[in-house]
Amino acid sequence: MSSSVSMPKRAMVLAAGLGLRMRPLTLERPKPLIPIQGKAMLDHALDRLAEAGVETAVVNSHYKGEMIAEHLKDRKKPAILLSPEDTLLETGGGVKKALPLLGDAPVFAVNADILWLDGPVPTLERLARNWNPDEMDALLLLMATTKSVGYDGRGDYHMDPMGRLSRRGEQDIAPFVFAGVQIVKPELFRDMPEGPFSTNRVWNRAQEAGRLFGLAHDGMWFHVGTPDALRESEDILSFGGMSLVTT
Repeated sequence: MSSSVSMPKRAMVLAAGLGLRMRPLTLERPKPLIPIQGKAMLDHALDRLAEAGVETAVVNSHYKGEMIAEHLKDRKKPAILLSPEDTLLETGGGVKKALPLLGDAPVFAVNADILWLDGPVPTLERLARNWNPDEMDALLLLMATTKSVGYDGRGDYHMDPMGRLSRRGEQDIAPFVFAGVQIVKPELFRDMPEGPFSTNRVWNRAQEAGRLFGLAHDGMWFHVGTPDALRESEDILSFGGMSLVTT
């Protein structure tokens, strides 16, 4: 990796969801601890962050949070800071609660229920190479909906040639879905209200200011939201001789 690339040293890993669509697998464990290729989804995310040089990861939790705490208690890289939530705060509220642990510099934020295979350049490094804090408040990793595994929605965003994003209209279909990985400035969350709210509120404000950008993923991407999607992802990886396990 080029020494000129400024990689975020802290990350937020969003692991507090209820995992209702993943039942019955989530009746006994939280969704981030469901294994794929023999490793918990949460560990796949943390391993990628460690490889990218992230030193500290803040992991939020709610449903069966004590299991997540137990699972992570011996982890050394990245160092783990827990941000348990007594009530579910959604994605944006979870980040806002964790602000004292995240610091002021831009951070990676990663959903704990997605998985990806890198393209020629590691995905987190690609995001860091394309990050420009003078122009951007958030840089989202996007996946083409037609190439997504386990995703059957209408997409999230349109992207112009410069990478600026615009959210699809209510009846629209967009070519890109948010892939669950981003670089974002913590300051965007500071003046948001206490309590539950979606990160969409932060992104919408960044979009209005012309400071919301995207980067199309150049590898495979798996949205592991249901037991069927989990099986499909395992099958594709097994039949293709591919491995998510990098450490």
